[in-house]
Amino acid sequence: MAIEIEKKYRLDKRSLVELNVRLPELGAEFGGEVFEENYLHRGGSLEERGAVLRLRKIGEKTILTYKERVKNDSDIKHRIEHETLVEDVSAMESIIQALGYTLSVVYEKHRKTWHFRDVEIVLDELPFGIYMEIEGDVDAIEQAERALGIHGLEPEPRGYPRLAVKYGKIIDGVSESRFEKNKPAEPA
Repeated sequence: MAIEIEKKYRLDKRSLVELNVRLPELGAEFGGEVFEENYLHRGGSLEERGAVLRLRKIGEKTILTYKERVKNDSDIKHRIEHETLVEDVSAMESIIQALGYTLSVVYEKHRKTWHFRDVEIVLDELPFGIYMEIEGDVDAIEQAERALGIHGLEPEPRGYPRLAVKYGKIIDGVSESRFEKNKPAEPA
């Protein structure tokens, strides 16, 4: 079973600029930048398990992800995560719908990925704000926090789907959070 372990922080524009300078200074390797469209489906047994199915479209590539919360008392999130590439997006959407799951949230994101020591650091710009996630094991996340000097940043306990619901617009029963003309928004 794959367990995703990550910690998320809300950033302001100044912190984003500082991190984009600091990461290469510390020897982090830039992994690239992508634009994502995320489509989350809920219903049935997913609700009972605190789980979600997500189709993430990045250019011509689409990834199906199953995520399920793992309860813990830390501000570092633990989730069961399974992912696979999807060859036929329309067929996958039909399968998800036939299983009784419904589209509930759509959100867009500009993501920059960095590899630093034993963690992956992503800097995400969404229509409702700017965030950083550090993913790795708990010790590696804590070491990265110290190296980055981010002790003053507050962790963000909510995931992007919950934030998209809070800040998005309801369109045909689906909570959507999209950029205007796919440009990064100013932070909220």
